[in-house]
Amino acid sequence: MAEGVRRLLGKPGAVDIRPYSRLLEQIESREEELRGLEDAELTRRATDLGNAELPYDRPDLVELCAVGREAARRALGERPFDVQLVGTMALLDGRIAEMATGEGKTLTGALAAAGFALRGKRVHVLSVNDYLARRDAEWMRPLYDLLGVAPAWIAEDSTGEERRTAYSADITYASVSELGFDVLRDRLVTDAGDRVLPPPEIAIIDEADSVLVDEARVPLVLAGAAAASDADAEMADLVRGLKPRIHYEVDDEGRNVQLTDAGIDAVEKALGGVDLYDENDTSVLPRVNLALHAHVLLQRDVHYVVRDGQVRLINESRGRIALLQRWPDGLQAAVEAKEKVEVSETGEVLDSVTVQSLALRYPTLCGMTGTAMAVAEQLREFYELEVAQIPSNKPCVREDEANRLYATREEKEDALVAEVARVHAQGRPVLIGTQDVAESELLAKRLADEGLECTVLNAKNDADEAAVIAEAGTYGAITASTQMAGRGTDIRLGGSDMADRDRVVEAGGLYVLGFGHYPSSRLDDQLRGRAGRQGDPGGSAFFVSLDDDLITANGGETTGYTADADGRIADEGWLAMVDRAQRIAEGRLLEVHRNTWRYNKIIDVQRQVVLEHREAVLTQGLGDRQLAVDCAARHGELVEEVGEEETARAARLITLYHLDRGWTDHNAFLAELREGIHLRFLGRRDPLDEFNRDAVPAFKGFLDDARARAAETFEEAEVEDGAVDVAAAGVKRPSMTWTYMVHDHPFSSDIETVVGRLKGRSSD
Repeated sequence: MAEGVRRLLGKPGAVDIRPYSRLLEQIESREEELRGLEDAELTRRATDLGNAELPYDRPDLVELCAVGREAARRALGERPFDVQLVGTMALLDGRIAEMATGEGKTLTGALAAAGFALRGKRVHVLSVNDYLARRDAEWMRPLYDLLGVAPAWIAEDSTGEERRTAYSADITYASVSELGFDVLRDRLVTDAGDRVLPPPEIAIIDEADSVLVDEARVPLVLAGAAAASDADAEMADLVRGLKPRIHYEVDDEGRNVQLTDAGIDAVEKALGGVDLYDENDTSVLPRVNLALHAHVLLQRDVHYVVRDGQVRLINESRGRIALLQRWPDGLQAAVEAKEKVEVSETGEVLDSVTVQSLALRYPTLCGMTGTAMAVAEQLREFYELEVAQIPSNKPCVREDEANRLYATREEKEDALVAEVARVHAQGRPVLIGTQDVAESELLAKRLADEGLECTVLNAKNDADEAAVIAEAGTYGAITASTQMAGRGTDIRLGGSDMADRDRVVEAGGLYVLGFGHYPSSRLDDQLRGRAGRQGDPGGSAFFVSLDDDLITANGGETTGYTADADGRIADEGWLAMVDRAQRIAEGRLLEVHRNTWRYNKIIDVQRQVVLEHREAVLTQGLGDRQLAVDCAARHGELVEEVGEEETARAARLITLYHLDRGWTDHNAFLAELREGIHLRFLGRRDPLDEFNRDAVPAFKGFLDDARARAAETFEEAEVEDGAVDVAAAGVKRPSMTWTYMVHDHPFSSDIETVVGRLKGRSSD
């Protein structure tokens, strides 16, 4: 009924899957004949499907699914369920397929990838990490071989030649970050033959909501060596002596911190009587604020860990070490100073791309996840994607309890430990979802004190992830995990070998306990969905307290409740407040996404202008010809001396250098503009309008300026050993480059930040 109403109203998630379901009978009718074919004939049936264009018509779609089902049965020992084939058809139509945990998304995506590849399209299957990319490519390889298409995969340590070879395959598995870094590196090549990536065609995204929504605003960055910066040890030492509520205050959301009047006086005195708000020296206040943010708002074992002498960020939506990810350099250095570790390499940003822009490069985009409906509106708004809800193969019999709400964290913890002890005595496996590393370790210690052995999976031991998750369904197991999104391993009742399955089923199946709610209901659902896979018995319950961060930041007043002797609150109004707090948190995340998209829109337009001109120079010699004209008038003897071919080479290198140098400088200008634009809010001007008003004229004449600088460089160039010495003329590339992801700024909006800072100052 609800699905029909959504379709009638045209609401997100309104994809009608009935046309796909009607084909299932025809697909099944092909099964007996296909089972009688030799492997070579089955492969021929698959490759014959390549004699047409996309999209698949209905007869070919039936043949593809029938052949794919038989190939999977032979190659993998898995006969795809009807619902998996429905998911495959939805992907081939460019949809997001919502499929519950344990329903076989990997195989569904592989059949769709083969379907696209058979029609001559290059397919990139994008996952959340390198481990899953390699695992899925190797797991599905026998299926692909039988269907006559070639798979490959990319990893962080893949060489340039290995990447080029992998991307030339029909189907390439890669993490989103590695693909993004390859895009950035390809943008800076000076010879077209050095690129590794072909033009984008099809992308199938695993954990699509996590990638397209949670990480959409995360920039991937290519940096070049520049002057090293030092961590600000002086400021780190200074803020350690400041006292909360005396020298600084943290806002109700815990996302912003600002000095009080007493704090301003203390800092100014400690720094020798400086004026933090001196208009002639604006360098001190940002240093103080960065150190204060690092000291107060970024917590060790919550937002980051220190491993091998390095500050390593934790991906909040996955609970893992965020490889190659860092905060913007100033904040990164401030945290490193706080922890007294060696400052990491820094440099100037050569270029960047957000995950959202990366995904939108593909003419055809689709994906699968277990929790898409909650963000269906965003998927439509930002990507023009619709969600197809795929029913589970077997009815879900998991019992999901209402929230268990307690007055304090201590009472919540006591209740959860008691509940774990109760069900553990029955042999029922328990999976506990926690918010961060510190929480998982403290809870594990508390359980150990009660004689309950708990296996911990968090950012400190994520290398053991697959093994830990695989055994979480073992009889009597207790597992605590910081986040279950994108773990990629099913929890089978009875353990990986399912030896004790019957005993675990009798005990009630996997019991999932949430130690507080996540800021997104989708993360809750991903945790909850680990129980009850494929019709298994299971249950879930979330333990929440009024002093949880989610509630204190988004729930408003938390007094006036009535609790029982154990601190539990049963009033429906208070329980509804918990749900409301989570919705408010989700709304704030959406607004951050929208604002990031708005600011990046003009930047993406300008970047595209530069990239199109760069491509023309790289492949069509436009820069060569333009420079040849300029040189003929001013430096014609150089052309006569080295010849046209060498002149063209030098012209290309010089033109590309000035395009890239100009874009790097423009990037730095835009970053500085973005950092300071919120100050204009104080003049009752819209920061976004102001950003565009300055960004547009700053880019005007960009190409003409680059061309003029290139012509001047060429005129100054000299010949050395029969070649134009472009390096001597100042054309120098960075001695080294590296890539990383910039972590989202963890604090409140720029406007809230500046207003908070100036509020106290105005009372002087």
